Amino acid sequence: MSYIFGIIIFALDVWAIASIINTNESATTKLIWIALVAILPVVGLIIWWFAGPKANYG
Repeated sequence: MSYIFGIIIFALDVWAIASIINTNESATTKLIWIALVAILPVVGLIIWWFAGPKANYG
């Protein structure tokens, strides 16, 4: 059961990183957010969801 939770967190982290890459923020800001999400997968994802840059699709 725990591997399902891990797969879900991994998929959400990949989605968050892709979303961060698609922002208009500076490269340094993107790198910091990506590092936060990668190093702290669950906490970083939650922080990004509430405070991080959102992608500019469309």
